[in-house]
Amino acid sequence: MAEGKIEPKNEVEKAFIDKCRKLAETLIDKNRAYGNSALEPVRILSKASPTEQIRVRMDDKLSRMARGKNTGRVPEDTLLDLAGYAVLLMVAQDQETEGKSATPPASKP
Repeated sequence: MAEGKIEPKNEVEKAFIDKCRKLAETLIDKNRAYGNSALEPVRILSKASPTEQIRVRMDDKLSRMARGKNTGRVPEDTLLDLAGYAVLLMVAQDQETEGKSATPPASKP
């Protein structure tokens, strides 16, 4: 698919674009509010790599979903958080692969 503006061909494609835009806005808002804490952690208590820390956050979110109220519908903010972690993990993995990570992976004991 060519880069640039995507023109939706139907309502479902428009919904995809709207949800992705909301996800990007949320990620940018949180990154500006908290600094680049997911990709450049302060490392006060944990020495784990950024990718490992993001995986832990995803595990925690999934665990809370599994143990929470089973209403049959997952709240949108929960799904937005999980999707955000997935995007953060993709970016962190890309940075590690490209050697651009601001923080090196934690050493194994």
